[in-house]
Amino acid sequence: MTIWMLLAAMTALAVMAVLYPLSRHREIVDGVDPNAQFYRDQIAEIERDRERGLLSEPEAEAARAEAARRLLRASAVGEDPVATMGEPALRRRRAVSALALSFVPIMALTVYGAYGSPQLVGQLRAARVQPAPEQLDLASALVRIESHLANNPGDGRGWDVIAPVYLRMGRMDDAVKAYDSALRLLGPDPGRLTSYGEAQVFAQGGIVSADARAAFEKALALDPSSAKARFYLARAAEQDGETEKARSAYQNLLASSPADAQWRPVVEEQLARLSGSAESAPGRDQIAAMVESLAARLEAQGGSADEWSRLVRSYMVLGENDKAQAALRKARRALERDQAALRSVDAMAQELKLTSSNP
Repeated sequence: MTIWMLLAAMTALAVMAVLYPLSRHREIVDGVDPNAQFYRDQIAEIERDRERGLLSEPEAEAARAEAARRLLRASAVGEDPVATMGEPALRRRRAVSALALSFVPIMALTVYGAYGSPQLVGQLRAARVQPAPEQLDLASALVRIESHLANNPGDGRGWDVIAPVYLRMGRMDDAVKAYDSALRLLGPDPGRLTSYGEAQVFAQGGIVSADARAAFEKALALDPSSAKARFYLARAAEQDGETEKARSAYQNLLASSPADAQWRPVVEEQLARLSGSAESAPGRDQIAAMVESLAARLEAQGGSADEWSRLVRSYMVLGENDKAQAALRKARRALERDQAALRSVDAMAQELKLTSSNP
């Protein structure tokens, strides 16, 4: 029933849109002649072009003369055909128009009702898979913000707004760039610095790089109670092989954290692993198996600098520094003929503070 009411309303609006101008007989007669107005505007435009120097005086004079002749012809035309039309003829014209306009939609509705399938409208709507409203809102908002920032790259607040969105969407490189722009334009802030460092950690596959470490240290200097900065600095110490320093940092973080803090289980797991009691922690066996599979493939078939770097970083994340050193030596041997790849691996080793030398 709703679809028929909607179609009827649309048909009525279409008919009224066409019939309404036909009913304005006196307004057309009494109104301003559009032809005369057009030529008057044309003369004014010629004058503006002359003042701007786009037309010389002779050219402007010739153009004014031509427009004036057209204006006189338009003014000399007799009454509008609509104005001279008699009232009976006008009524007949309106009746014929109404009949013509009504006939098409009525016939269309009749044929559709006989041969169509109006009941399928609801079925198609139910079967159609639509994105969640919040996803549509987020996507449209993201497009608007990105468009705004493309035209206004100096808007620090815009970068600060879009950075966490990128982070939630898994666009880590974009998040790093957005946080970097926000920090540069808005200045350092503990929360902004820790989020910037965390985005870098995620982008590096869990490795706390030198830039990320610097961000966390700045955040901690501004806010000594920042749990996130303390956690990542403890992980950085663990990556560097400073096990006792990392263990002490984790313990201090637990001691100063509320009992219901969301990060406590993660810190406890890290501390347990350092103590040698988390070898069977959930997910660790699967991660270790994937890393060993990658190592076996690279050793047997070789690989790119990015793949070797991923292997080294994975060992560092697992806390297996000796294996990371060994993987670095193998990477250098495998890539010794590719100077660009060697430079990439060396840069990664320097970032992770690995000192393995060539064999």
